[in-house]
Amino acid sequence: MEPSAPVEQIAREIDHQIQALPVNNTPNQRTVRRKYSRLLQNAQPEYILALARVLLDHFDHRWIGYELIQNHNETFQKLGEIELEELGQGINSWGSVDSFARILAGPAWLEGQISDQEIREWARSPDHWWRRAALVSTVALNMRSQCGAGDVTRTLEICRMLAGDQDDMVTKALSWALRELVPHDPGAVREFLNQYEGELAARVKREVRNKLTTGLKNPGRKRSSL
Repeated sequence: MEPSAPVEQIAREIDHQIQALPVNNTPNQRTVRRKYSRLLQNAQPEYILALARVLLDHFDHRWIGYELIQNHNETFQKLGEIELEELGQGINSWGSVDSFARILAGPAWLEGQISDQEIREWARSPDHWWRRAALVSTVALNMRSQCGAGDVTRTLEICRMLAGDQDDMVTKALSWALRELVPHDPGAVREFLNQYEGELAARVKREVRNKLTTGLKNPGRKRSSL
């Protein structure tokens, strides 16, 4: 189906269907997203990008907009630094940052669509949410379910840049980034912990060492990525 309706109309339809869900949770919202991914599979990338922007800016359906892009191959392949900077505007919570980095930025970096320098610039940002985005973007490089084959060099470069950052959202992301690297090169992770022992937050050292020794972030607790 090649859409003829304005993107604003489609965005309102998506919002209306989400608001009308008897149980408004993520799995049910994703059912709505999948429906529109099917309906819009023949849409032009410019249309999908415009729809995602309306969903982000006017309806606060950020991750749904991101998933519409991710699941429309032609649109995702057109993502570059300019598009990602624009789509990342307004990230201001762990949920918005992680959806941006996990759904779009990290996979685009993995595919070579954005440069290492772009991620470095995020890591240097005065905004802690963009620093978190840089770290969470490394997850795609190492998560096998996203075809990440393990990238010690690029992951540890970003981790080094933020090893001494004591912001809570950044330290949690640093722990996550290092733990995702453990299955690929535990020795490199141990060396990193030893090298930055005096700079790393206690949380990072505890959680990553737990992962190295037990395979879990917090042994005895329910598993969590954060």
